[in-house]
Amino acid sequence: MSLSVRLDVFEGPLDLLLYLIEKNKIDIYDIPIVVITQQYLDYIKNMQTEDMNIMSEFLVMAATLLDIKCKMLLPKTVNEEGEEEDPRAELVQKLLEYKMYKYMAFELRDKQVDAAKSWYKKPMLPKEVADYKYPIDYTELVGDINLAKLHEIFKSIIKRQEDKIDPIRSRFGKIEKDEINLEEKQSYIEAYVKNHKKFSFRNLLEKQGSKMEVIVTFMAILEMMKQGVISIEQEGTFAEIIIISSLAA
Repeated sequence: MSLSVRLDVFEGPLDLLLYLIEKNKIDIYDIPIVVITQQYLDYIKNMQTEDMNIMSEFLVMAATLLDIKCKMLLPKTVNEEGEEEDPRAELVQKLLEYKMYKYMAFELRDKQVDAAKSWYKKPMLPKEVADYKYPIDYTELVGDINLAKLHEIFKSIIKRQEDKIDPIRSRFGKIEKDEINLEEKQSYIEAYVKNHKKFSFRNLLEKQGSKMEVIVTFMAILEMMKQGVISIEQEGTFAEIIIISSLAA
Protein backbone atom coordinates (compact mmCIF):
# COMPACT_ATOMS: atom_id res chain seq x y z
CA MET A 1 0.00 0.00 0.00
CA SER A 2 1.53 3.30 -1.13
CA LEU A 3 1.54 6.35 1.10
CA SER A 4 -0.14 9.39 -0.47
CA VAL A 5 1.28 12.76 0.50
CA ARG A 6 -0.80 15.93 0.03
CA LEU A 7 1.32 18.93 -0.89
CA ASP A 8 0.26 22.56 -0.43
CA VAL A 9 -0.32 24.41 -3.67
CA PHE A 10 1.87 27.47 -4.08
CA GLU A 11 1.47 30.24 -6.60
CA GLY A 12 5.14 30.14 -7.56
CA PRO A 13 8.68 29.59 -6.30
CA LEU A 14 8.73 32.86 -4.31
CA ASP A 15 5.50 31.82 -2.59
CA LEU A 16 7.09 28.50 -1.61
CA LEU A 17 10.25 30.19 -0.31
CA LEU A 18 8.22 32.66 1.72
CA TYR A 19 6.24 29.75 3.20
CA LEU A 20 9.43 27.92 4.20
CA ILE A 21 10.88 31.07 5.79
CA GLU A 22 7.73 31.73 7.82
CA LYS A 23 7.35 28.05 8.74
CA ASN A 24 10.90 27.89 10.12
CA LYS A 25 10.59 31.37 11.70
CA ILE A 26 13.66 32.58 9.86
CA ASP A 27 14.84 36.17 9.63
CA ILE A 28 14.26 37.08 5.98
CA TYR A 29 17.37 39.31 6.06
CA ASP A 30 19.56 36.39 7.23
CA ILE A 31 18.35 33.32 5.37
CA PRO A 32 20.24 30.06 6.18
CA ILE A 33 20.59 29.21 2.51
CA VAL A 34 21.69 25.59 3.12
CA VAL A 35 18.56 24.72 5.14
CA ILE A 36 16.15 26.51 2.84
CA THR A 37 17.72 25.03 -0.30
CA GLN A 38 17.42 21.50 1.08
CA GLN A 39 13.77 21.94 2.04
CA TYR A 40 13.03 23.57 -1.33
CA LEU A 41 14.62 20.66 -3.24
CA ASP A 42 12.65 18.16 -1.14
CA TYR A 43 9.45 19.89 -2.21
CA ILE A 44 10.55 19.85 -5.88
CA LYS A 45 11.09 16.08 -5.73
CA ASN A 46 7.50 15.54 -4.54
CA MET A 47 5.88 17.87 -7.06
CA GLN A 48 3.32 16.19 -9.29
CA THR A 49 2.54 18.39 -12.26
CA GLU A 50 2.47 17.93 -15.99
CA ASP A 51 2.71 21.66 -16.70
CA MET A 52 6.29 22.23 -17.79
CA ASN A 53 5.94 26.02 -17.57
CA ILE A 54 5.15 25.80 -13.85
CA MET A 55 7.81 23.16 -13.26
CA SER A 56 10.46 25.22 -15.08
CA GLU A 57 9.84 28.21 -12.78
CA PHE A 58 10.51 26.09 -9.69
CA LEU A 59 13.60 24.53 -11.31
CA VAL A 60 15.01 27.99 -12.16
CA MET A 61 14.64 29.02 -8.51
CA ALA A 62 16.30 25.76 -7.42
CA ALA A 63 19.26 26.59 -9.66
CA THR A 64 19.36 30.10 -8.20
CA LEU A 65 19.46 28.75 -4.64
CA LEU A 66 22.29 26.35 -5.55
CA ASP A 67 24.18 29.23 -7.18
CA ILE A 68 23.82 31.34 -4.03
CA LYS A 69 24.90 28.38 -1.91
CA CYS A 70 28.07 28.00 -4.00
CA LYS A 71 28.90 31.71 -3.84
CA MET A 72 28.60 31.67 -0.04
CA LEU A 73 31.28 28.97 0.11
CA LEU A 74 33.71 31.20 -1.80
CA PRO A 75 35.62 34.16 -0.32
CA LYS A 76 33.36 37.18 -0.04
CA THR A 77 33.69 39.86 -2.72
CA VAL A 78 33.95 43.56 -1.92
CA ASN A 79 32.14 46.26 -3.92
CA GLU A 80 33.48 49.69 -4.97
CA GLU A 81 32.44 51.20 -1.63
CA GLY A 82 34.52 48.68 0.30
CA GLU A 83 31.50 46.73 1.61
CA GLU A 84 31.16 42.96 1.44
CA GLU A 85 28.51 41.79 -1.04
CA ASP A 86 25.91 39.32 0.19
CA PRO A 87 24.96 36.76 -2.50
CA ARG A 88 21.49 36.58 -0.90
CA ALA A 89 20.73 40.29 -1.26
CA GLU A 90 18.91 40.09 -4.61
CA LEU A 91 16.80 37.13 -3.47
CA VAL A 92 15.89 38.93 -0.22
CA GLN A 93 14.76 41.99 -2.19
CA LYS A 94 12.53 39.84 -4.44
CA LEU A 95 11.02 38.10 -1.41
CA LEU A 96 10.25 41.42 0.30
CA GLU A 97 8.56 42.79 -2.83
CA TYR A 98 6.55 39.59 -3.29
CA LYS A 99 5.49 39.63 0.36
CA MET A 100 4.31 43.24 0.04
CA TYR A 101 2.23 42.51 -3.07
CA LYS A 102 0.83 39.36 -1.51
CA TYR A 103 -0.45 41.15 1.59
CA MET A 104 -1.77 44.00 -0.52
CA ALA A 105 -3.79 41.40 -2.44
CA PHE A 106 -5.17 40.10 0.86
CA GLU A 107 -6.20 43.64 1.84
CA LEU A 108 -7.98 44.20 -1.48
CA ARG A 109 -9.76 40.86 -1.14
CA ASP A 110 -10.97 41.76 2.35
CA LYS A 111 -12.22 45.13 1.08
CA GLN A 112 -14.09 43.36 -1.71
CA VAL A 113 -15.73 41.03 0.80
CA ASP A 114 -16.72 43.99 3.02
CA ALA A 115 -18.04 45.91 0.02
CA ALA A 116 -20.26 42.97 -0.92
CA LYS A 117 -21.96 43.35 2.47
CA SER A 118 -22.82 47.00 1.87
CA TRP A 119 -26.25 48.01 0.63
CA TYR A 120 -27.17 51.42 -0.66
CA LYS A 121 -30.55 53.05 -0.63
CA LYS A 122 -31.86 54.16 -4.00
CA PRO A 123 -32.24 57.94 -4.44
CA MET A 124 -35.71 59.10 -3.44
CA LEU A 125 -35.80 62.76 -4.47
CA PRO A 126 -39.22 64.41 -4.52
CA LYS A 127 -40.54 64.82 -8.06
CA GLU A 128 -40.63 68.61 -7.78
CA VAL A 129 -36.94 68.64 -6.82
CA ALA A 130 -35.87 66.24 -9.59
CA ASP A 131 -37.82 68.22 -12.20
CA TYR A 132 -36.55 71.62 -11.03
CA LYS A 133 -34.95 73.78 -13.71
CA TYR A 134 -32.96 76.94 -13.18
CA PRO A 135 -35.05 80.00 -14.04
CA ILE A 136 -32.28 81.49 -16.20
CA ASP A 137 -30.32 79.71 -18.91
CA TYR A 138 -27.11 81.72 -19.24
CA THR A 139 -26.31 79.96 -22.53
CA GLU A 140 -29.49 81.31 -24.14
CA LEU A 141 -29.00 84.66 -22.44
CA VAL A 142 -25.72 85.48 -24.17
CA GLY A 143 -26.46 83.70 -27.47
CA ASP A 144 -23.37 82.80 -29.48
CA ILE A 145 -21.08 84.30 -26.80
CA ASN A 146 -20.73 81.98 -23.85
CA LEU A 147 -19.58 82.78 -20.33
CA ALA A 148 -16.26 81.06 -20.98
CA LYS A 149 -15.28 83.85 -23.42
CA LEU A 150 -16.28 86.51 -20.93
CA HIS A 151 -14.27 84.71 -18.28
CA GLU A 152 -11.19 84.65 -20.54
CA ILE A 153 -11.36 88.43 -20.91
CA PHE A 154 -11.86 88.76 -17.15
CA LYS A 155 -8.74 86.66 -16.44
CA SER A 156 -6.63 88.61 -18.92
CA ILE A 157 -7.58 91.92 -17.24
CA ILE A 158 -6.82 90.49 -13.79
CA LYS A 159 -3.44 89.35 -15.11
CA ARG A 160 -2.67 92.90 -16.28
CA GLN A 161 -3.59 94.25 -12.84
CA GLU A 162 -1.16 91.79 -11.25
CA ASP A 163 1.60 92.70 -13.71
CA LYS A 164 1.35 96.35 -12.61
CA ILE A 165 2.59 95.36 -9.15
CA ASP A 166 6.32 95.77 -8.61
CA PRO A 167 7.49 92.36 -7.33
CA ILE A 168 10.28 93.99 -5.27
CA ARG A 169 8.86 97.26 -3.99
CA SER A 170 5.48 95.76 -3.22
CA ARG A 171 7.11 93.83 -0.38
CA PHE A 172 8.04 97.01 1.45
CA GLY A 173 5.88 99.52 3.26
CA LYS A 174 2.40 99.16 4.62
CA ILE A 175 -0.13 97.13 2.67
CA GLU A 176 -3.53 98.73 2.92
CA LYS A 177 -6.82 97.00 2.27
CA ASP A 178 -8.45 97.95 -1.02
CA GLU A 179 -11.77 99.52 0.13
CA ILE A 180 -14.55 99.78 -2.46
CA ASN A 181 -18.01 101.16 -1.95
CA LEU A 182 -20.21 98.64 -3.76
CA GLU A 183 -23.18 100.97 -4.01
CA GLU A 184 -21.09 103.75 -5.54
CA LYS A 185 -19.47 101.33 -7.97
CA GLN A 186 -22.87 99.97 -8.97
CA SER A 187 -24.16 103.48 -9.56
CA TYR A 188 -21.06 104.30 -11.63
CA ILE A 189 -21.59 101.27 -13.87
CA GLU A 190 -25.32 101.98 -14.28
CA ALA A 191 -24.52 105.57 -15.26
CA TYR A 192 -21.87 104.34 -17.70
CA VAL A 193 -24.35 101.97 -19.32
CA LYS A 194 -26.98 104.72 -19.62
CA ASN A 195 -24.49 107.09 -21.27
CA HIS A 196 -23.13 104.57 -23.77
CA LYS A 197 -25.31 102.84 -26.30
CA LYS A 198 -22.48 100.51 -27.32
CA PHE A 199 -19.14 99.95 -25.65
CA SER A 200 -16.35 97.38 -25.43
CA PHE A 201 -16.47 94.95 -22.55
CA ARG A 202 -12.66 94.79 -22.45
CA ASN A 203 -12.29 98.59 -22.43
CA LEU A 204 -14.71 98.89 -19.52
CA LEU A 205 -12.65 96.46 -17.43
CA GLU A 206 -9.38 98.15 -18.38
CA LYS A 207 -10.69 101.47 -17.00
CA GLN A 208 -10.76 99.98 -13.49
CA GLY A 209 -7.92 100.85 -11.15
CA SER A 210 -7.57 97.65 -9.11
CA LYS A 211 -8.27 93.95 -9.13
CA MET A 212 -11.21 94.37 -6.75
CA GLU A 213 -12.78 97.00 -9.03
CA VAL A 214 -12.44 94.64 -11.99
CA ILE A 215 -14.21 91.88 -10.06
CA VAL A 216 -17.05 94.14 -8.90
CA THR A 217 -17.51 95.53 -12.43
CA PHE A 218 -17.55 92.03 -13.92
CA MET A 219 -20.21 90.88 -11.43
CA ALA A 220 -22.29 93.98 -12.10
CA ILE A 221 -22.24 93.33 -15.86
CA LEU A 222 -23.38 89.73 -15.30
CA GLU A 223 -26.22 90.96 -13.09
CA MET A 224 -27.36 93.43 -15.78
CA MET A 225 -27.29 90.64 -18.36
CA LYS A 226 -29.48 88.59 -16.03
CA GLN A 227 -31.95 91.47 -15.71
CA GLY A 228 -31.99 92.03 -19.48
CA VAL A 229 -30.68 95.57 -19.18
CA ILE A 230 -27.82 94.87 -21.58
CA SER A 231 -27.11 92.41 -24.38
CA ILE A 232 -23.91 91.21 -26.02
CA GLU A 233 -22.76 90.79 -29.60
CA GLN A 234 -19.59 89.62 -31.31
CA GLU A 235 -18.96 89.69 -35.05
CA GLY A 236 -16.40 86.90 -35.14
CA THR A 237 -14.75 84.24 -33.00
CA PHE A 238 -11.85 86.46 -31.92
CA ALA A 239 -13.57 89.81 -32.43
CA GLU A 240 -14.17 92.36 -29.67
CA ILE A 241 -17.15 91.67 -27.40
CA ILE A 242 -19.55 94.64 -27.57
CA ILE A 243 -22.13 95.41 -24.90
CA ILE A 244 -25.36 97.04 -26.06
CA SER A 245 -27.36 99.03 -23.52
CA SER A 246 -31.15 99.27 -23.58
CA LEU A 247 -31.06 102.17 -21.07
CA ALA A 248 -29.10 104.59 -23.23
CA ALA A 249 -31.09 107.40 -24.84
